[in-house]
Amino acid sequence: MKKAVLIILILTIISVAMFSSTVMADSYAKPSKSRQALLMNENGEVLYQHNSTEKQPIASMTKIMTLLCVYDAIDSGKISLSDVITCSANASGMGGSQVFLETGGQYTVNNLIKSVVVCSANDSCVALAEHVSGSVENFVAEMNKKASELKLVATHFENPTGLPQLNHYSCAADVANMMRELIKHPHYFTCSKIWMEDFQHPDGRITGMSNTNRLVRFYNGCDGGKTGYTSEAMHCLCATAKRGDTRFIAVVVGAPDSATRFSEVSSMLDYGFANYETKVFMDSHTQIGSVKVRGGKEGQVEVNASEPLVAFTRKGQCNCEVVVELAENVKAPVAKGDVVGKAALVKDGERIKEIELVASCDVAVRSYGQYIGDIVGVN
Repeated sequence: MKKAVLIILILTIISVAMFSSTVMADSYAKPSKSRQALLMNENGEVLYQHNSTEKQPIASMTKIMTLLCVYDAIDSGKISLSDVITCSANASGMGGSQVFLETGGQYTVNNLIKSVVVCSANDSCVALAEHVSGSVENFVAEMNKKASELKLVATHFENPTGLPQLNHYSCAADVANMMRELIKHPHYFTCSKIWMEDFQHPDGRITGMSNTNRLVRFYNGCDGGKTGYTSEAMHCLCATAKRGDTRFIAVVVGAPDSATRFSEVSSMLDYGFANYETKVFMDSHTQIGSVKVRGGKEGQVEVNASEPLVAFTRKGQCNCEVVVELAENVKAPVAKGDVVGKAALVKDGERIKEIELVASCDVAVRSYGQYIGDIVGVN
């Protein structure tokens, strides 16, 4: 009898411990002091949100969109990182956070981007805006056009800095989606990971820059983000962190103080990493098999995945199987990247994701000489 009671007691303790662990994990995602909060994975799946679509001032988190529009101009060939910008009086006269650009001073696009990412330089934002679009007004029009393209739900810009202005607003959900786009640009991470660095001026002056996002240094996996503060917006933060194959984006808008914005974003990221994972079933280097090639110089071609086949799920709950479908054969010539099959993740009989399988190399058409060689037994 005592043994039975002991077993029941142990099971009860285990159950309570498991329940407490679950409650604790879930409580990570419940910031209580900020006006808005949101946790999202890299694919845009929202794991937690509080009041995340109401229009709010977002202060310097505006610069996420500013950077997006600058990178779009770079990607299109309109400008380049090596372009040299002559700073206008309008740009050098900006207040708030800045690197103290000198009127008439010449600076590269690369260094101006870096100063925006690291220390939220308002003067650099204006210099970049004028270089990209000819004027701040034209650039802001591009920002709003980009917001429309991204289907942001509650965003409108009046300037590229985030300084207070009527009819300038966004929300936690839109900020997270802007950050999702920004982190697709590799150059961003060459800047966002910097903790401290000197900014060199043409006259020999140096402005020390330190990253306003302290999580880059103090949170495991954090490699980017953007802070913001005005008396109207209060304390804001968007941060992204990656561990292994899993990345999250967390946003708070309107925290009462700086410590709260960092702690609440950290708590949401903790919740994400504690409870979810990205499981990789197949990456782009995985060799799947081979397909016969009719009339080819080689009789078969090796097959790879066109992209990683992954599933984002709660930890321990990914009961998926991989189904691979390859063509019986293909006709030469075959070009590297030609689609020769597909692979799917299947859960409970439903395909939750599908990718293409492609040829890993070129296979030329078999020559007339090779056919003759086959006949006479030379090859």
